[in-house]
Amino acid sequence: MTQSVDVVIIGSGVGGASLAYSLAPSGLRVVILERGDHLRDSPQARDDIAIFQKGFYRSTEEWLGTDGESFLPGNYYYVGGNSKFFGAVMYRYRREDFAPRPHMGGASPGWPMSYDDLSPWYDEAETVFKVRGSAEGDPTEPDGRKDYPYRPVPDEPAIAAVRRRLERAGVHPASLPLAVDLDAWLRRARTGWDAFPNTGAGKIDAEVGPLATALGHPNVSIVTGANVQLLETDESGRRVVAAVYMKDGVRQRITAGCFAVAAGAVQSAALLLRSANKTHPAGLANSSDQLGRNFMNHNTSAMLTVDPLARNTSVYQKTIAFNDFYNQGNEYGFPLGNVQLLGRITGNILQANFPAPAPAWFTRLLARYAYGWFLMSEDLPSPESRVMLRDNRIVVNWVRTNVRAHEALIAKTRAVMRRAGFPIVLTHTFGRKTTSHQCGTARLGSDPKTSVVDTDCRSHDVENLYVTDASVLPTSGAVNPALTVAALAIKAGAAISRGH
Repeated sequence: MTQSVDVVIIGSGVGGASLAYSLAPSGLRVVILERGDHLRDSPQARDDIAIFQKGFYRSTEEWLGTDGESFLPGNYYYVGGNSKFFGAVMYRYRREDFAPRPHMGGASPGWPMSYDDLSPWYDEAETVFKVRGSAEGDPTEPDGRKDYPYRPVPDEPAIAAVRRRLERAGVHPASLPLAVDLDAWLRRARTGWDAFPNTGAGKIDAEVGPLATALGHPNVSIVTGANVQLLETDESGRRVVAAVYMKDGVRQRITAGCFAVAAGAVQSAALLLRSANKTHPAGLANSSDQLGRNFMNHNTSAMLTVDPLARNTSVYQKTIAFNDFYNQGNEYGFPLGNVQLLGRITGNILQANFPAPAPAWFTRLLARYAYGWFLMSEDLPSPESRVMLRDNRIVVNWVRTNVRAHEALIAKTRAVMRRAGFPIVLTHTFGRKTTSHQCGTARLGSDPKTSVVDTDCRSHDVENLYVTDASVLPTSGAVNPALTVAALAIKAGAAISRGH
């Protein structure tokens, strides 16, 4: 069975959905192939035991590390992709992230475009994701930007008190930019949203935001349960002619004038590697030998700050961050990273993540006085950090970089928290097999010898192939990548529309 359309998009996460949104007004016939199904509401959707202790939503798919051990990567396969579970933080990359600069663990190569080149696309991405935020208070907020579409999500009283404590400690806490409709989220249940599934409209994720808008146009449709196996090219290898996918156990084929891969940095690289043919023996769009390479994932840690005299009465917690150590203005002389609140850590969540078995009464008591933080430092691109295939299985070799900068960020943040009056500060650094901010495996660049796609996310090798997810990010920055992915995908959609 073969269907023919104008554009096929593989994946409905932030990149795929944002591309569909950008293409929808053009009138082009767009079909999105999504491996998963719609995420349905259920009693488990706000049950912290079901989610964090029993892994109710966790995929059973396993990837391999180069040590030969398999692991659960934490990818989610639903309409909307991983954004169904995201923390909804929608930062712009900082102006400095686009320029080459030294780091403690090496150097960031910068981008082949400037912040100002991407700024109008950030504006549009913030609009479609209905981002709540404020440009005030953050010393790294890019100058000259438009106001956020909505006012920031309000601090709860306990968090407002933490904000004041941080100010007295000498840093600049600012409101997180969030794609959250707070009233809608709390209407379903009074929980945090960080890592909770979005089964309604409380988080403006890829499905609720850009995809819903795109599907409001008659020329855009989605096929769920469609697991794409490979892309076929013509004899010249210069054009993709079809995507082959499995649905309900039946092998199907769809042809189009244009194809966009947006399955996530690991799965997109795997699909293109799996699509190798006699014209592209090393993988589709891989004449540079960069496909699958330069895998980045952020260096991240969770920090728990505890004050036995200050009970945490918050429900959702996740509203403030500080970027005082984001750039090189510190005694180390290098960029260190971002510090932001996690969602509210309940006793059940704490018990699921505690480094040693702990009774529920203890983790509930500790959680009552604890505030959870997420510390994030830049991971630098390395050609040896890569995604590969072995007997058609995904193998991830993440070569961690810039670790000393992350250790410095932890030390600086711990000192801030002590000055802010938290006598107990606990830290857990996430391991090599955490892939929540995966990026970089099909890097964007102006030179076909050193990159996979150009500044419109179009393959250098295959004229009708685009990649519109975090694969294309040439650097990881040290902030959440979702808004940058959306901005690049919207920009790519404008280029595709012009070409037709």
